[in-house]
Amino acid sequence: MDLGLKERVAMVAAASKGIGRAIAEALLAEGCRVSISARGKESLEAARSAMRSRFPSGEVLACPTDVRKAEELERWHAETAGALGPVDILVTNTGGPPAARFLDLSEEQWTEGLQLTLLNVIRTSKLVIPGMREKKRGRILHITSFVAKQPSDILTVSSTLRAGISALTKTMANQLAPDGILVNALLPGYVKTDRQIELAAIRSREAGISVEEYEKRSAQTIPLRRSAEPPEIGAVAAFLCSDRASYLTGVSLAVDGGLLQGTF
Repeated sequence: MDLGLKERVAMVAAASKGIGRAIAEALLAEGCRVSISARGKESLEAARSAMRSRFPSGEVLACPTDVRKAEELERWHAETAGALGPVDILVTNTGGPPAARFLDLSEEQWTEGLQLTLLNVIRTSKLVIPGMREKKRGRILHITSFVAKQPSDILTVSSTLRAGISALTKTMANQLAPDGILVNALLPGYVKTDRQIELAAIRSREAGISVEEYEKRSAQTIPLRRSAEPPEIGAVAAFLCSDRASYLTGVSLAVDGGLLQGTF
């Protein structure tokens, strides 16, 4: 299926590994011109080199960016527009905020979570919207987590802010639809990433079991009985950014193997 993404310019945050990288690669495979960012310069450059080897005809721009800093987000956007053209697609994505229970969290950790998980979404969106409005077309996709709908006891900050991003997604979608800009959120469940390894280590220590045993038990809570591979998330993200999703906006879509049991 042709997703209608050829020559579209996409910005994908936190794309040096994991879900962000899988999304960038899925967009490249569809012919997008992709700008990737991450804090680590070396890991970002390694990702860019790997993508260029895998997609020799694709265009990949790598911009080291700390999404907690407004000036670095502005620079990333300016470099992308200068090198690749006006942005058609924005994929906001970050690593997870501090993992802890409510009473164990400091005010500094809440502030860190706000900068890492929420404020960068707001800032980056505001950078790309004017250009999208001019073209009367755009796609904004927020990568969050299933904890937006099913809060986790040790992911207090993430659960709180991800739910907020779902509300922001609906609000943005309503306000930007007349401009041809579609805004959605993608809520992954358990995915084989470094973040999942980190959380499995915390959970297994709390339960007094091995990481292997925790992962086995965790898989049993998923109807598909396994965690997702990052490319499975990337494929859905590419669809949501495409012309084929032209009547889909304001949705927070769980891609979780059936993990969430709520009807809505």
